[in-house]
Amino acid sequence: MSLYTKRGVSAQKEEVHAAVKNLDQGLFPNAFCKVYPDFLGGDDAFVNIMHADGAGTKSILAYLYWKETGDISVWKGIAQDAVVMNLDDLLCVGIYDNIVFNSTIDRNKNLIPGEVLEQVITGTQEIFDQLKSFGVNIHYLGGETADVGDVVRTVAVNGTMACRWPKDKIISNDKIKAGDVIVGLASYGQSTYETAYNSGIGSNGLTSARHDVLSKFYAENFKESYDNKLADDVVYIGKNKLSDPPPSPKGELFADSKSSIGQLILSPTRTYAPVMKQLLENHFEKIHGLIHCSGGGQTKCMKYLPGIPSDGSASPRYLKLIKDNLFEAPEIFKIIQQNSGSNNKEMYEVFNMGCRLEIYCNGADADTMINTAKGFGIDAQVIGRVEESSKKELVIRLKEEEIRY
Repeated sequence: MSLYTKRGVSAQKEEVHAAVKNLDQGLFPNAFCKVYPDFLGGDDAFVNIMHADGAGTKSILAYLYWKETGDISVWKGIAQDAVVMNLDDLLCVGIYDNIVFNSTIDRNKNLIPGEVLEQVITGTQEIFDQLKSFGVNIHYLGGETADVGDVVRTVAVNGTMACRWPKDKIISNDKIKAGDVIVGLASYGQSTYETAYNSGIGSNGLTSARHDVLSKFYAENFKESYDNKLADDVVYIGKNKLSDPPPSPKGELFADSKSSIGQLILSPTRTYAPVMKQLLENHFEKIHGLIHCSGGGQTKCMKYLPGIPSDGSASPRYLKLIKDNLFEAPEIFKIIQQNSGSNNKEMYEVFNMGCRLEIYCNGADADTMINTAKGFGIDAQVIGRVEESSKKELVIRLKEEEIRY
C-alpha cells in the first residue's frame, strides 16, 4: 500500500468516480468539465457549465507557514489556488471569459481569525483584477463563510465557477486522434505575469508533500494539522521545517538559497488563462483536446480519451499516449521524492512533475502553441504523441525507465 493511500487519500479517487457513475455525464462525456444544455437561457446554441474545486490540503501548509513565520500574506496564495483550480479546468473546455465565481470558506474560528479571511477574500479579488488586464473577466459574486470547528480542523478554501458559453466553442476532447502530438506547458519558472519563481507544485498531492518533507516538529506542535488517528510512520516523516532552505541533491541544505522549502511548497498555482485566451481566440480549430494535469498527475489524461469508432473488425481499437519528452522534474518534486523514497510510478501518478497543461494538436500546429506560451515566459515543448493501440494505455519514458499505466 502506498503512503498516499495509508494517509487516507487517493490519486485516482476511484470511490468518488464510483459514487457519481450514474449521474448525467453531460453533452460531451470526454470533456474535462461537465457541459449541459442551456438551462439558464434556453438557447440550443449555448451551454451551461458549473465547476467546483479548491486549494485542498495546501491550506494546512499555509497555516503552518503563517504560524512559523508570521507571514499572513501566504493566504493570498491559497486564494489563488482556489481560483486557478477552477479556472484552469474551465480553460480545458474552451472557457476563458465572462465567468462568475462564488467562494466557500469553512474555518475553525478559534484558530483562523478574521485577518486570515480578509487575506483570502482580498487576495481573490486581486487575482480577478490581474486577470481582467488580460481580457479574462471573472465576476466575484460573494460566497459562504462558515464557522464549523467541529468539522474542519483549520480552514478549507474552495470555490465554484459558472459560465454560459457558445456550444460551438467547446473543447470536448473528441477530436483527439492517433497521430496528434501533445504539447506540454511547464508548471514552473516565472511567467511574465508572475512576481516570483513558481516551483510548479500546483494544488495536488499536497498531503504527500507535507508529510513527506516536513519533520515530526509539526506533529508535536500542531496536532490540529493532521488526522491524529494516522499511524506515526506516515505522519510528518521528513527532515525539514518550512523555513529551511531547500536541500541539494546530496541532501545538505543550501544556506544561500533565495527560497525556503515553505515558499517552494506553497508556490501559488499558476494559471494558463492569458496563454489560453490567445490560443482559443485565434487558433480554436487547431486545438483537438486540453488536459489539466491536476488530480492524478501525469495520468489524468487517460480519463478523457475518446473512443475509436468500430471499423467492423473483432478487435476493439483504443488510443495510447506516449510521453517520452517530458520536462526534467523541477526542484520541489525532487525534494519530495528524496524525502519519501517514492518510486517514479507513484510520483508521476500523484504530481504534475513540472508539466500541468497538455494541448493535443496536429504536429504542424505545435509551434503555434509553443511560441504563444513562450511569449508569456512559460516553457513549452512537444512532450509526446497519440497512437492507435489494442488497449487504452499511457507510457511514460524517462531517461532510464519506462512506466506503464
